[in-house]
Amino acid sequence: MDMKVKYTTIIVNNMEESVKFYAEALGYTVDSRYELGPGGRITLMKGPVDVMFELIESTAYETGFYSVGVDVKDIHKAMEAFAAAGGQITMQPMTTTVGSMAFAQDVNGIRFALIEHH
Repeated sequence: MDMKVKYTTIIVNNMEESVKFYAEALGYTVDSRYELGPGGRITLMKGPVDVMFELIESTAYETGFYSVGVDVKDIHKAMEAFAAAGGQITMQPMTTTVGSMAFAQDVNGIRFALIEHH
């Protein structure tokens, strides 16, 4: 199966404080920023390797770990692999600005965002 972990999504209380922490503690730098309208914002931080932190500041979510983002070559095959291993598909594929995304959980309830880029 062609899958690669690309980022970890964390819901934060204070974006500036969190960006400063990940920059100082881990050497990550801001890759890009996005506004979610009045409800929040996203900052992608890139580390020394090709793995990122996606920080989301939003009152719509509880602070803490949210999901692991995984790039997949074929979203349907990735969903089949999760299900066959005992995981659960929690959101069927939907179209995004970069391709398709679905959500799955592992056997411990850890959330995975499966993303197929077009």
